[in-house]
Amino acid sequence: MAKILFYDLETTGVMYWKNGIHQISGIIDIDGEIKETFNFKMQPNPNAVIDDKALAIAGITRDDLESYGIGMNQGYKKFSDILAKYVDKFNKEDKFFLCGFRNTGFDDPFANAWFKQCGDDYFFSWFWGNSLDVSVIASDKFKDERSKMKDFKLSTIAEKLGVVVDPSKLHDALYDVELTRESYYRLCQIK
Repeated sequence: MAKILFYDLETTGVMYWKNGIHQISGIIDIDGEIKETFNFKMQPNPNAVIDDKALAIAGITRDDLESYGIGMNQGYKKFSDILAKYVDKFNKEDKFFLCGFRNTGFDDPFANAWFKQCGDDYFFSWFWGNSLDVSVIASDKFKDERSKMKDFKLSTIAEKLGVVVDPSKLHDALYDVELTRESYYRLCQIK
């Protein structure tokens, strides 16, 4: 049984050791079937550095961050409660594959740091250490065309795979997760 957590984060910057998560969205997918979708907006770690440029990319402000009704630890609790419905973290054969777009170099380290900040050193009790990264899978598919492509962003890859993209929704974590999942399955069909 393949358990995949398609996910995306929005953060207060690009350095997982210094910035924090303010949105996490995901789709729990088991054997190709959506079991649950979630979208949490939360206040980042109170010690996180907040880069206004990063907030602008997500289309939010510092006031928006303050208005989020849950803090970092509450967001972690909600997230881990969802995970526990589908994975037994004490069973080393029962884990999620994390799947995102450029997640191995960005989202995965942020998520692992978030767990540690919330007092949980057992991130890999929930997740396999080898993540699925749609940008890497797409790199293989489009290696002969890459030099002619305008960029290698999620929206570009999704459009190239025939997914309709609404540019006004990009950089909302839940929308990006939906694009990532659709792109992943289209890439899997092509192989």
